[in-house]
Amino acid sequence: MLENVLTKNNAASKTKITCKTLVSIGLIALAVVLPQLVHLALGQPGGVQLLPMYLPVLIGGCLLGWRWAMFVGVLSPLASFALTSLMGNPMPVLARLPFMMAELAVFAVVSGLFSNKIYKNGLWAFPAVLAAQLAGRAAFLGLAFIFQSVAPFTAEMIWSQILAGWLGLAIQLIAVPLIVIGLRAILVKEK
Repeated sequence: MLENVLTKNNAASKTKITCKTLVSIGLIALAVVLPQLVHLALGQPGGVQLLPMYLPVLIGGCLLGWRWAMFVGVLSPLASFALTSLMGNPMPVLARLPFMMAELAVFAVVSGLFSNKIYKNGLWAFPAVLAAQLAGRAAFLGLAFIFQSVAPFTAEMIWSQILAGWLGLAIQLIAVPLIVIGLRAILVKEK
């Protein structure tokens, strides 16, 4: 969507890249800070229930398109792991890191595939988020099933985490589209 707004303004390619880079960095930073705040307030179960890192990734998909959002989805858990490891409490844990990177990449790509439609009509953010959630969680479960012989968790354990995260998914299914619609209105108005 940002690309559409900038392209409509006949912005230079360098400006488009700079804007998307800044938004991406901001979303990655939010994806690192938000889980820390949730874990401070509600503990580890709060993170499993509310899935705070997913919110910035979904916003990125809806606003940035799938290519840029994929980087946000992959780099968010990686950045979180790197920074929190320095503090002695890595989040996500190393065993979960590749699975979360893959899951959030799916969230980002699927929601990003809707970005042109969202640019034209913000209500497309609702099906974008729902499709991303279904595909991302299915990818996570599928990967857990495929790699359960070498990973320290089973598909059943992941299924229980997926069930525990329904509250976060439900909140994001409403909150992300409303945030995206609001940002879309600002971006389209300013173009």
